[in-house]
Amino acid sequence: MLIEKIKEIGFDNVAEIDVAEIGFEPSLISLCEKNTCGNYGRNYACPPLLGKTEDLIKKAKSFKKMILFQKIYQLEDSFDIEGMARGKMDFSEKTIKTFDAISDIPNEHMVLGAGGCTLCKECGAITNTPCRFPDRAIPSLESFSIQVSTLAGQCGMKYINGVNTTTYFGAVLYK
Repeated sequence: MLIEKIKEIGFDNVAEIDVAEIGFEPSLISLCEKNTCGNYGRNYACPPLLGKTEDLIKKAKSFKKMILFQKIYQLEDSFDIEGMARGKMDFSEKTIKTFDAISDIPNEHMVLGAGGCTLCKECGAITNTPCRFPDRAIPSLESFSIQVSTLAGQCGMKYINGVNTTTYFGAVLYK
């Protein structure tokens, strides 16, 4: 039932894996610390504001299953930054729809997306105001030390889907 609900959102691929099979890679946080995406300390759903790496891994491991979902976007060429941004926006919207679609499920669950939370146009972390939606904020897979390229392979998905494409991943963890 959960997988079907997620498929209905419009992802290209959806697969389930036991959380015990996921290899967590704490060193991924070093990319966050280098502020590669620009969200470090500027988004409540990103490091360091999200919490300690060890605690986030422990939280993820408290779940039994994960459903990984993927969306592949076509680009005009490999320099199509606008196409990548449109894809990211669409993926973020689909991830929020996923959160809403499964909110009535009785089991405890958590939704992870691609990049920092995008619920608000400007995160309260930037203006030093509290998170407006702490129960709806969607952190990234990487912020939980999950190596997405490895996880994709474990789930039978390609991480890179050919020239002139960009691919985004998200997940639902549940008990």
